[in-house]
Amino acid sequence: MPKLANSLFDNMTMNITAIHAPLIEVIAQAIPLNAEEIDIIQRLFKLKTYKKGTFFLAEGETCKYVGFIKKGILRYYINDDGEEKTYGFSQEAEFICNYESFVPQKPSRQIIQALEDSELLVISYRDLQQFYDKIRAGDRFGRLVIEQVFIQTLKDLNSFYTDTAPSRYENFIRQHPELQQRLSQYYIASYVGVKPQSLSRIRKRLLTS
Repeated sequence: MPKLANSLFDNMTMNITAIHAPLIEVIAQAIPLNAEEIDIIQRLFKLKTYKKGTFFLAEGETCKYVGFIKKGILRYYINDDGEEKTYGFSQEAEFICNYESFVPQKPSRQIIQALEDSELLVISYRDLQQFYDKIRAGDRFGRLVIEQVFIQTLKDLNSFYTDTAPSRYENFIRQHPELQQRLSQYYIASYVGVKPQSLSRIRKRLLTS
């Protein structure tokens, strides 16, 4: 079981399930938690599994959850007149959500899809309000997560529309060096904004430059 950031929790680890341990560790690095709050978090966050190719959020659906990725990779993309345009990826120990849909509870144009068999700890909009009410610094943690996901989403979208394909590939390597072995060329090329054949040429140019 991961060691929690706060040494005050050393005697509480027996109350933390193996399922929730990674989530508790991440939260404890940002805000103080006591044993009662840990129990509340474990009650509010539910484990959901997503088979490869299935959707955390489909086009036109309302985003129902904030998710914490225990295992797997998910991608953000939009359907542009039948063409899939990938603008971001999330992996283990990261939070995932479309706050533009989740906060107002309105349909989403963005799509979030599992690229591997994935396990997520999810919390619904209603249960998130309980998290804010019952965890002393819960609202502060919520703001930190929203800022993190929202800012990264904006960066990814801005990059998609303003950066060149080679720049986007270099950004991908820098931000997700370990994902090259886990993602198909199709998804990496979709993120870069080119066809797989063009991605191969970009790689060759970068290797020889």
